Amino acid sequence: MATDRVSERSLAVLHAIVGDYVATNEPVGSKTIVERHSFGVSAATIRNDMALLEDEELIAAPHTSSGRVPTDKGYRLYVDTLASVRPLTAAQRAAIERFLGESRDLDDALARTVRLLSQLTNQVAVVQYPSLRRTQVRHIDLVAVGENRVLCVLILGTGVVEQQLASLPAAQVTEAWVHGLRERIAGAVVGRDLEAAGEAMRTLTETLEEWAQPGEAELVRRVVDVVLAQLRANRSERIAIAGAANLSRPGEFSGTLPSVLEAIEEQVTLLRLFGELAREGRGGRDRGDRRDVAASIGRENEPYGLQGAAVIATGYEREGDTSSSIGVLGPVRMDYASNIAAVRAVARYLSGAIGES
Repeated sequence: MATDRVSERSLAVLHAIVGDYVATNEPVGSKTIVERHSFGVSAATIRNDMALLEDEELIAAPHTSSGRVPTDKGYRLYVDTLASVRPLTAAQRAAIERFLGESRDLDDALARTVRLLSQLTNQVAVVQYPSLRRTQVRHIDLVAVGENRVLCVLILGTGVVEQQLASLPAAQVTEAWVHGLRERIAGAVVGRDLEAAGEAMRTLTETLEEWAQPGEAELVRRVVDVVLAQLRANRSERIAIAGAANLSRPGEFSGTLPSVLEAIEEQVTLLRLFGELAREGRGGRDRGDRRDVAASIGRENEPYGLQGAAVIATGYEREGDTSSSIGVLGPVRMDYASNIAAVRAVARYLSGAIGES
């Protein structure tokens, strides 16, 4: 990075240009900087600083404008040299705590999280479902639905509720039969974590002929297979998204909006990018009080087809579980300081909220 070739004042000029351009979406000139900021030097001196920044490819002139705008490289230096991140206001922190505190279960908590983060940042908010491998099975229920269907209800220790129908061959499903099967399955899985419960269900499947009543093996197998599928469901591969309407602001993506929309639709790309940033933020580059948040800007996202976008992400976690990612996606011209503060604060509150569930 070019910090060793940029003077302290020139760096301050870069910060002024980024701040003004984010706020106005207009190229920034030396006269504007002198009028809006207290540098105590002439416009000619500011122009010299801007010439240095342009030589270092940190700012550029769009078209024939006399003003300058930050480049991707300029935004990167700006983010890496933020001295501090503006903290959220007391009212914002109270609103986050209250809003997330009203969550009914994990799905509701994550839905609330992305809505709130999108509102705070005016960007697309993304949160990855946490790993649930160490989560215990709290309860399982089987409910007869008609003569040939059984509803399998799995409730996890986090409050997650999985419901799926098992369709059986034409047969008369009785309450007594369903009750007996429920007791056997519950005895095998309730109180175990998902991995151990899955092993127990596989054992039930392998010994099916030993304990199932004659002629009922296929009926039992269909129900057992559904429960096993519920236990195997890897919810960490799911993400919740809110704020896609923020992408519609005109002129923000310079023709790259289709690739951004495709990445959101595919989700796998977002999982990879957000996951890598979350890992980087948790133990990567030293950025002072932003060490737990990472940003990927413009061309840095080219491997993901998102070279026209910026992403800010960090990790959150339940106690004893691996970290999952949370963050925002938006145009390169975004308020990085405020968005970093929002992502960090919401991630911390989310960790606390789901850790208590």
